Amino acid sequence: MVEDRTTDGKRIAQLLSSEVSSREDSGLDALEVVNADADVEGSADGELAYEIARQLGEDDPGENAEILAEVYVHDDRVRVEFRAEADAAAEVAESADLRVRPKSVQPPRTLVFVEDGAEVKRATDVLVAVL
Repeated sequence: MVEDRTTDGKRIAQLLSSEVSSREDSGLDALEVVNADADVEGSADGELAYEIARQLGEDDPGENAEILAEVYVHDDRVRVEFRAEADAAAEVAESADLRVRPKSVQPPRTLVFVEDGAEVKRATDVLVAVL
């Protein structure tokens, strides 16, 4: 049996971006990928690839938007830093068997690690939970 796993950080970030941009169920139609860096390359510390925003009104995308999370590309994974609803993000991510870590800043953030392309759907479920 051949085991195909997507463990390239840039590819995982692309899969997550596609999932957020294309799905319209569960409230995901209110989310959009903003401030994307198409040329981002993974690094050991992580590089900001894009932000995920929630539209608060019917105006232009980006205007009246709240940044929910920032997505960082590492060599072999993605780190999603939840800026909003950090406690809910942590609870749902742990339930989904994603690796989670708190970030001690003000206001607090939750880091969720997506280490395989197969985990993208579960990471999307975390985004739905913070809506």
